[in-house]
Amino acid sequence: MEKFMETSDYHGKFFDQQDQAILRILLEDSRTPLQEIGKAVGLSTTSCWNRIKRMTDSGAIQGYTVKVDLAQIGYQDTVIVQVTLGSHSQETLNEFAQALESIPEVLEAFLISGDYDYFIRIAVKDTRDYERLLREQLYKIPGIRHSKSSFVLRTLKKADTPLTR
Repeated sequence: MEKFMETSDYHGKFFDQQDQAILRILLEDSRTPLQEIGKAVGLSTTSCWNRIKRMTDSGAIQGYTVKVDLAQIGYQDTVIVQVTLGSHSQETLNEFAQALESIPEVLEAFLISGDYDYFIRIAVKDTRDYERLLREQLYKIPGIRHSKSSFVLRTLKKADTPLTR
């Protein structure tokens, strides 16, 4: 059995090729019936269920969700914002993180190394919507020293995991 990842979160077990194959199928469509998953990976329905349950119990599978086309619900643009804070105290970092969590348009935010402190991905309806978000929310967060914004012209690749078919 080829193993691609060992983790204590998986109760000391290995993720094998069949686990990986099950995850690929669920990532494509989390509503795929167990019978179809079993047929695709060469396991019984019960074996598939046990593996999925084990991966869920360990936290490897964190939930089931839907994929949404943001443009279809009115968010035509994505903006990447890089932010530098004036202070790097734990209190400042915590307050900044809490402020970002309160902004629904913020899709992802990463504390990063390099010239900037944060890399933030934001969904907006258009440039005016982004200007409103800057004025009314982002620039009201205390501690921002500098920011740089870039509108995404085209998404070349989008994946939630390195597991691909």
